[in-house]
Amino acid sequence: MTDYIKIVYAYRFESGSTIKFDLFLDNKTLALVPEKRQDLPAWTLLGYCQCAICPLDAAAHPRCPVAANFSGIVEKFKDFTSHDRVSVAVIVDERTYSKSTTVQMGVSPLLGIIMTTSGCPILEQLKPMVRFHLPFASIEETIFRMVSMHLMAQYLRKQAGKTAEWSLDGLTRIYAQVGEVNRDFAERMAGASQNDVNVNALVNLDAFAKMVPLAADKMLKRITPYFSALLK
Repeated sequence: MTDYIKIVYAYRFESGSTIKFDLFLDNKTLALVPEKRQDLPAWTLLGYCQCAICPLDAAAHPRCPVAANFSGIVEKFKDFTSHDRVSVAVIVDERTYSKSTTVQMGVSPLLGIIMTTSGCPILEQLKPMVRFHLPFASIEETIFRMVSMHLMAQYLRKQAGKTAEWSLDGLTRIYAQVGEVNRDFAERMAGASQNDVNVNALVNLDAFAKMVPLAADKMLKRITPYFSALLK
């Protein structure tokens, strides 16, 4: 087993130009291994449009961890617009995913990885999803994975002698917090981006996240018959 999990995002544009990002996650913690940069822009400072519910202190964390890790990506897409077409390949050890889409939709899952693995105490509640990353997932796939993650967490809490919450109320609370962070981080991005690609990528990510708790009950009722053999 290697020390790191590698996820590659490769973008090929209609002009023939390409952009590639190699992401490395610690194999034990799923923490993103950051690139070493000395010239981080001012908008990455923790106090710049700091999220209202951010528990971090600027003395210990001078930079917003998500902003610091995403700043290099912001720069790479500065010459593109949200609706430019792009072919995206996502490469992990087990397989390769590919999709022809818009730039904003192609950046959204990349942003999702960085936001959940950079060390934000709020967003890292979704970090287990990254280990089984599924780019361009449908709302049904996302709900299934999110509910599975939530119930797995409750099982692990139970095994550790802690209280477990078997309803989806806890998942709804997590998504409410994530929504607050997404809203405030979008303000940070709006002040930093030279175009709309990165902001719209976050807006798309947030809109998708908002749909999960709203559609979860309906979707779970619809797939209940799939579990008939287990419900006897």
